[in-house]
Amino acid sequence: MLSKEMIAGFQEALIKRKIKLKENLSATSVEMIDMLNNDLRDEGDHASMSLETIVDNAILEQQSRELAEIELALGKIKNNLYGICEMCEEEINLERLKVKNFARYCITCREVVEKEHK
Repeated sequence: MLSKEMIAGFQEALIKRKIKLKENLSATSVEMIDMLNNDLRDEGDHASMSLETIVDNAILEQQSRELAEIELALGKIKNNLYGICEMCEEEINLERLKVKNFARYCITCREVVEKEHK
């Protein structure tokens, strides 16, 4: 069982990561707008911008998903559901939470979810 101190520590880490992700998302969005406003001179410039845009979009998508997971975890803390697997409703292993503090599933259930999505 997670103590109040442990949960407070996870909450603090989640909030810090949330702030960092929001900063990253904002900065990347500004960079993408700047790139679109650049004066592209040739096909090489267009190809370079296209590749950078693909990479930036992938980063934005991944960070947006992580931000949503963090928001969900913070909501669970508020509702006293943090650290409980969404599938089996057992406690999520502390070591797993230390590695992925917004984990929604225990290891066993996560494997089931991953197999279903493949």
